[in-house]
Amino acid sequence: MKNMRKWYNLEAAEAIRELGSDSRGLSTVEAQRRLAESGPNELAKKRGVSPWMLFLEQFKNVMIIILLFAVVLSAILGETVDAIIIGVIILFASGLGFIQEYRAEKAMEALKRMAAPTASVLRDGSEVEIPARDLAPGDVIILRTGNRIPADARLIEAVNLKANEAPLTGESLPVEKTTSPVAGEVNVGDRRNMVFTGTTVVYGRGTAIVTATGMATEFGNIAGMLQEVKTERTPLQINLDRMGKRIAIAGLSLTFVLAVLGVLRGHEIAEMFVWGVALAVAAVPEALPAVVVISLALGVRRMVKRHALIRRLPAVETLGSTTIICSDKTGTMTQDEMTVRRVFFDGKFFEVSGTGYEPRGNFHLGGEVHEVSKDPELVNLLRIGSLCNDASLVQRDSRWQVKGDPTEGALIVAAAKVGVAVEAESARYPRIREIPFSSDTKMMTTVHKTSSGEVAYSKGAPEVILDRCHYIYSNRREATDKDRGDILATAQDMAGKGLRVLGLAYKPILQPNDSLNEGLVFAGLVGMIDPPRPEVKQAIKVCEEAGIKTMMITGDHKLTAVAIAKELGLLKQGKVLSGADLDSLTEEQLAELVEQVEVCARVSPAHKLRVVQALQKKGHVVAMTGDGVNDAPALKKADIGVAMGVTGTDVSKEAAAMVLTDDNFASI
Repeated sequence: MKNMRKWYNLEAAEAIRELGSDSRGLSTVEAQRRLAESGPNELAKKRGVSPWMLFLEQFKNVMIIILLFAVVLSAILGETVDAIIIGVIILFASGLGFIQEYRAEKAMEALKRMAAPTASVLRDGSEVEIPARDLAPGDVIILRTGNRIPADARLIEAVNLKANEAPLTGESLPVEKTTSPVAGEVNVGDRRNMVFTGTTVVYGRGTAIVTATGMATEFGNIAGMLQEVKTERTPLQINLDRMGKRIAIAGLSLTFVLAVLGVLRGHEIAEMFVWGVALAVAAVPEALPAVVVISLALGVRRMVKRHALIRRLPAVETLGSTTIICSDKTGTMTQDEMTVRRVFFDGKFFEVSGTGYEPRGNFHLGGEVHEVSKDPELVNLLRIGSLCNDASLVQRDSRWQVKGDPTEGALIVAAAKVGVAVEAESARYPRIREIPFSSDTKMMTTVHKTSSGEVAYSKGAPEVILDRCHYIYSNRREATDKDRGDILATAQDMAGKGLRVLGLAYKPILQPNDSLNEGLVFAGLVGMIDPPRPEVKQAIKVCEEAGIKTMMITGDHKLTAVAIAKELGLLKQGKVLSGADLDSLTEEQLAELVEQVEVCARVSPAHKLRVVQALQKKGHVVAMTGDGVNDAPALKKADIGVAMGVTGTDVSKEAAAMVLTDDNFASI
């Protein structure tokens, strides 16, 4: 059942009334009644094909049918050895196909494994833990950091709540949640007052009222699409079938002609029948399936050395026939690691080199390397970012990783690039109190003990920070309206280039009762982004030279997608579509336009599927890359689906024909 109600448009109280519930949750009796009515909160799977029928379907191949006739005819002619050899070849080829298809239908099981096993819920006004499958619409669920969300729900309360929705939407950063209504019709990724099955709470806490369970959830929609999408036959399979039909027609025609000529020349009909059968058997290339399988198997071995695991043998050949690659952005074309790229301080822009979480890089001013150690005010700016921070930087197996929010991690890495180590700074300037970030204030403040007294460090949205600042920069001159306007224009310009921008400020605490968030000194702006992988730009260029077009399809925001596409040299004609644009196009309009599109941003799983289908209708052999649950239907529909082996979900891997062990677009 599909729940079409736009719960995100409603006030929380109105949603509760519509669902016939209240903030204390359902009674046990009412919950059981609703559960019986809506069914269990789990994904329903259509009755699948039995393994036996799946095996028999392998014999629908034209070449296999011809070989079966060859077995029968060889046996009739007394050629027992030939019949056995051909029979073994048939079993070998069919058995391999059966194994591939049996394994390929595991995406639904992987999707089910992403569901939460239990849920904290209010029943009869008290919190209890129940199996997630027993949730019903109208139940009030409790959400805490680390919880996997068990159903689609409208938020009633959200205290600093952030959710990781990357598997569902492709959003590269945790999504800050709110309880306020969202106007209009928006994509899943912009429904900030909703939480969704299979996503995870990464920060804060909240309560929400269940609006959809089971197949009516967003995960359920994806499950429905997965079950409807049929795996496309590869160009190799199509060509082999075509060749098999031609061999059959040619063989039968030749046999008939020779048999008629033999009878006309006086030979017995029985004798010519035997000769015709022998000729037909001889015309069948019984070794061809074995040769094809062995050739593909050798290709698979070579692909493993190039960081690609092939899950279905014909996919080896399909990759070579590809005419367009539809690629996800986050983690495939980019590092999936937020990185500070630009710092604005005292009217100057500093470009920061280095990518990912490795604390290595330089600050450049006017194209020259800037010695930050000789610039104490810039060091102080970086110190604010590293101390007003709850993340940490760790090294595991020679790989640098961030524990905590990726945005905060980027600030720590930027500071570490100039020798400001967060551990040493925290020991030198211990935190003594704090005002945590909240969705209402949109800022965070920590107070630290220094040799010259207590100092408050703040970070947050640029407009919020500026509104709290009475002074700017190191000379602590009073901020004017012009100063604020210029700084906000700079922040907007940075955001327009796809950067996530934060404002940083500080304040010496002179009196014990001083307000921590008023009278601040503006320190500067920091702009960060998930940067492109350095090798991807060249890989895209190689694809172009080979006649293969690359299209970016991402759930991320349009500005971010365009910024990355430009940096990679992917955006040339400027054709960019959003999910809303795709919704406004008919199938015919999309088919006319799709070959000109270079970037699709803020799209849903259904949008990705539409784009792939439109390209296939135009005769393209489509490769689709992805790592999230939202990519699975398109991965399955594409001529070859390519999943990410490191960051990819089990669902995406099961739906794909190929898995990249290094998550790198360049490996394709």
